Amino acid sequence: MPTYDERLRELEEQLRHDDPAFAEAMSGGTPRPAREYRRRSAWLWLVAGLAVLGIGIAAGHGLLIATGLVVTGAAAHLFDPQGGRRCGPQPPNTPQGNRIRRAHGPAVGPKDV
Repeated sequence: MPTYDERLRELEEQLRHDDPAFAEAMSGGTPRPAREYRRRSAWLWLVAGLAVLGIGIAAGHGLLIATGLVVTGAAAHLFDPQGGRRCGPQPPNTPQGNRIRRAHGPAVGPKDV
């Protein structure tokens, strides 16, 4: 069984592998936001999509309008740090699932009737 220090070293190596810039900033004492919260590329894609959309509206060109809408929608999706993991039904053992169960009362099955 790995010791506490070994597990910390493994976590540090994994962090350096996943996000080297963030790990370097942490070791230097000047942390920067993790990759999930850096949104520079999302802003660039959003501006590009809105520019194409505006040009398409001004020119009256349907393909440019459609392209602008698609790029803008994709850029808006990049702003989500969770990556869509909040969607869908929640498992019963999560706080959200427990809250839903309490709101609707206990489950009633055929044996309970």
